Amino acid sequence: MSGPIVVINPNSNQVVTDGLEQALAAFHKAVEIDCVTLAEGPFGIESQYDVDQVALPLAALVKSRPDASAFVIACYSDPGLDLCRATASVPVFGIQESGVLTALARGDRFGVLAIAEASIPRHLRYLRRMGVIERLAGERALNMSVDESARGEGTFERLSEVGQELVADGADVLILGCAGMARHRAVLETRLGRPVIDPTQAAVAMAIGVVLSG
Repeated sequence: MSGPIVVINPNSNQVVTDGLEQALAAFHKAVEIDCVTLAEGPFGIESQYDVDQVALPLAALVKSRPDASAFVIACYSDPGLDLCRATASVPVFGIQESGVLTALARGDRFGVLAIAEASIPRHLRYLRRMGVIERLAGERALNMSVDESARGEGTFERLSEVGQELVADGADVLILGCAGMARHRAVLETRLGRPVIDPTQAAVAMAIGVVLSG
């Protein structure tokens, strides 16, 4: 392996990046991981405008890191993924795509805990593009900001409430629909009694597999 897996938080909220560092701590035993914040990004990626505006800065950051062995774009909308893949000479993983593929390996039907109602149509378009919409049990919103999900005192209880609703919808595996929720994964899995996928962990696990296999 020649260089680190670079995990990019496309928003400018350092609290989210710190949460990614914490969620990925165990992965450092296998490879070097460098979590970075996109300084040009909005404080939270919560709209289609936010998604589209970070594509060029993301590609520029990718281009500036020729030392990387792989990249992970740590936002559930996978902003700039196609452009970054066209820019990079190494693999680039989006966390929504990786999270969904991991969920499909862990259960029959998956549910997604989204940040806000406005993000759901965007996520559904992506699932249709992936051809997996029929495996979706449901997607429900916390109706919180990215920052609130990362640091809010009531985030875990809201995740538990919405997660239980998704289980009732028929989901046997759940996906956290925002990188800012990462620190709640393990305790939420215990509370709900269902596998809970942190999509950033899923993407990094895929990247590690590719990197270590050469």
